[in-house]
Amino acid sequence: MSESKDNHSNGFVGDVPVVAKSDVVVVGGGAAGVTAAVSAARNGCSVTILERYHHLGGMASGGMVLVLDDMVNGKEIVVSGIVDEFVHRMEKEGMAVMPPLEDRYASEEMWQKWSRWGVHDFHQAKKPQPIVYAVAFDPDAWKRTSLDLVRENNINLRLHSLFADAIVEDGVIKGVICQTKSGRQAIMGDVVIDTTGDLDVACSAGADFSQGQYIVTTVFRLANVDTDEAQRFEYEEPEAFAKVNRQARRIIGGAWEMWWLKTPIPGVVWCNCPHMPGYDGISVEDLTRAEYEGRDRMMKLFHYVRENMPGFEKADMLGAAEQVGVRTTRMLRGEYVVTVDDVVNRRYFTDTVCRGRDYYTPYRALLPTKVEQLIVAGRHYSAEPDAQKRSREIPPCMAQGEAAGIAASLALQENILLRDVDAIKIQKVMRAQGADPGDIPSANATGIEELAASA
Repeated sequence: MSESKDNHSNGFVGDVPVVAKSDVVVVGGGAAGVTAAVSAARNGCSVTILERYHHLGGMASGGMVLVLDDMVNGKEIVVSGIVDEFVHRMEKEGMAVMPPLEDRYASEEMWQKWSRWGVHDFHQAKKPQPIVYAVAFDPDAWKRTSLDLVRENNINLRLHSLFADAIVEDGVIKGVICQTKSGRQAIMGDVVIDTTGDLDVACSAGADFSQGQYIVTTVFRLANVDTDEAQRFEYEEPEAFAKVNRQARRIIGGAWEMWWLKTPIPGVVWCNCPHMPGYDGISVEDLTRAEYEGRDRMMKLFHYVRENMPGFEKADMLGAAEQVGVRTTRMLRGEYVVTVDDVVNRRYFTDTVCRGRDYYTPYRALLPTKVEQLIVAGRHYSAEPDAQKRSREIPPCMAQGEAAGIAASLALQENILLRDVDAIKIQKVMRAQGADPGDIPSANATGIEELAASA
């Protein structure tokens, strides 16, 4: 943390040049970060967004997590807003695929038609699992859409900028310092939104946090796959398929039940594997070892399926994701820590500002306790590790980002602290933007009677 008493009028923080100033600074250009930046800009803020890579999108693009899920509670779509814009824009390019409403139910026919797109409710134990509203998409289309939204909303984009330090004065964040090829650079803002995924900014600023660890993955894609033949083999020769598939999963050493899924590009499949436990997602040494191990495993699988799995005989290795898929590292310990009981039992909160599937996220879970004018959005929000594992998918993180951008704008408009922003006002703006803030609880929500009794 850089503790600075400078008024920055000379254009420096210490010996670090100030290269940008804006109302809101968003650190991390992943799905949550772009959504936060767009949301703040549309509500009247000047915005700068910082990203360490050469592209935007985070795990949705560089990490190649190519299905948007966790958006439905039964038949009810509960994650909407800016995420819908991504879907609609990619769909116009032919780079997003989703099941039509009439196909969203459980049957063997729908399972065979749609399950290899990854658009089924994997939370349901009963087979076949129902087909639901979820979206398979292309990673480069996500990058293009992110750039378009940033440009259209006049957001100052600074790529190749690696976060280095938070600038804090008397417990209030004033900006951040990034490391670039040109040296260290300071970016100042009245509100900072931490969308780094690993709580980099809040941790540097002195916020309380916990730390967890889960599997990491080097996602990869294969090209020239005859998916029709692969599915014919799966359903017409189930015993032979089970034998080959079982060995494939042994070789990759950890994978979801469906280790390959279709993408909008014919013949290209993505493989959300291998699953590798025991790696610390913020350790340089562990992340480096994960690259070695992940690539070794994926090549072994590649050679095996080319030799043994119908449909994969002419497959080519298209390549691995640009960044390792990290699911859990540092998590905020904020004004409220969401518990696994809250998520599993669908607990409703009066200050809910966003939601995912059947769970609700209170505004307090986005706010640190010790640092002012800082808010977080993404998988590093304030939650217990077991709660975070059930609530860290990309669309709900985007909903957090949309709410965080609105909160930032309200704090600046009213000249108040972020923690003093009225959650009801955030809910109203979310609704106006076409998002579901969770202010109207679903029929299966719990905790409503308790809240009424305490009112």
